[in-house]
Amino acid sequence: MKNLAGINVAIIVPCFNEALSIQKVITDFRQVLPEASIFIFDNNSTDDTVQIAKESGVQVYSVKQQGKGNVVRRMFADVDADIYVMVDGDATYDAFSCNLLINKLVSENLDMVVGSRVHGMKEAYRTGHTFGNKLLTGCVKRIFGGEFSDMLSGYRVFSKRYVKSFPALSKGFETETELTVHALELRMPYAEVDTPYCPRMEGSTSKLSTYKDGAQILKTIIKLYSVERPFFFYGLLAILFSLTGIILSIPVIIEFLKTGFVPRLPTALLSTGLLIFAAISFISGLILECVTTGRREFKRLFYLSIPRAPDAQRYNRNA
Repeated sequence: MKNLAGINVAIIVPCFNEALSIQKVITDFRQVLPEASIFIFDNNSTDDTVQIAKESGVQVYSVKQQGKGNVVRRMFADVDADIYVMVDGDATYDAFSCNLLINKLVSENLDMVVGSRVHGMKEAYRTGHTFGNKLLTGCVKRIFGGEFSDMLSGYRVFSKRYVKSFPALSKGFETETELTVHALELRMPYAEVDTPYCPRMEGSTSKLSTYKDGAQILKTIIKLYSVERPFFFYGLLAILFSLTGIILSIPVIIEFLKTGFVPRLPTALLSTGLLIFAAISFISGLILECVTTGRREFKRLFYLSIPRAPDAQRYNRNA
């Protein structure tokens, strides 16, 4: 890999049927970062994406498992660098903003910088996607904290520490959520930089389904909440089970106090079962919280064991 002011920079590009735009992505990033290496990771494209990329002289990897999360897992595992620039192959992200993101990462010793999308054309970002992004970003901020405004952006710059400590468990477009939560959970230093966002090239179509992928991302948020915040998650379930059980038991108790009988036996059994579930949920939350704390400590120690990029030679380039 080529050397850039003492820092190795890799541009990693996940692709699926981007024959119309991949040449522009390669050309633009070569112009902005001529010393960096470009890696194309193709995810079973059925058009000429692979051929065009190879003819451009870049390294092309094939990822057979379908889904962007699977591609990200391979990219982070197979490429070794000091700084990673991840960008989609649809030519919607501004290559000329790359220096701003890298300078931000290096000058402030950050682990992740997200290119927050700024778009003025309706064609660039559908209304449903805008609403969904705000909703899901708000959910993550509410649950995990942080100050992200565009959690689902595919334009990001990472440190080696971040990339090699990221478990990459997601399969599809929910990977951006996982990338965000990973930084928040390990309390990594991060930032956002506003970058222009352009409409797709004529004839190119988005692979993102507003409802299907939105539901999958929401499911991932709930899953991550249960894994990373088990005491609160299972504690909430315990409260819900307890309240429901108590409400159902009130008329049974009143009837028993008046007559000495329990005529509503099914209701009594249901309320008792709910209270037992509440106790199990509460205890499970306590146990899993201890497990999560230990796992988080291990991840943090592994993250700290990875050396940072050379600090003596800063990457400084006029954007």
